[in-house]
Amino acid sequence: MATGSRQGAHRQQALEAQGAAHPHPEAVEDPLFRGSAFFDPNDLAQVKYEMLRSVEKDGRAVVEAAEAFGLSRPVFYVTREMFNREGLPGLLPRKRGPKHPHKLTEENLAVLAQAVREAEHMPSGAELATLLAERCGISAHPRSILRRLLPYLKRQEKKLRGPSM
Repeated sequence: MATGSRQGAHRQQALEAQGAAHPHPEAVEDPLFRGSAFFDPNDLAQVKYEMLRSVEKDGRAVVEAAEAFGLSRPVFYVTREMFNREGLPGLLPRKRGPKHPHKLTEENLAVLAQAVREAEHMPSGAELATLLAERCGISAHPRSILRRLLPYLKRQEKKLRGPSM
């Protein structure tokens, strides 16, 4: 195996591990990416940057650029917005899925924390789930409740104690 192809394989693995591999590198038809050691059609961030550059600097039509780089028009517009807002980091992949808890909000945790303070013993996860359903109308898994509530209680306790010397 040649050194170049080994490096290419390692680079491809790294791109895939980071979620930064172009899903359709074979669709990249722009001449920059043909037979170049530098321009890699597998590198989605690089492909997106060059797509933006071709529209901005070369005056290429959005439809033409998106097609030449194996992407869609909506991807172009989202990419441009992210790049304008964040620069190069805006071209990097993002973690998918919810970014913040949508059920166990600070307000809901405060309700549960108050119930824990009023209780004679630490309620079980199942008891807390029942309480959450009764008081907030929200269902959550007992383990999820405990995983979020215990650190919340520690933070609250720390705030009450004040700064330590």
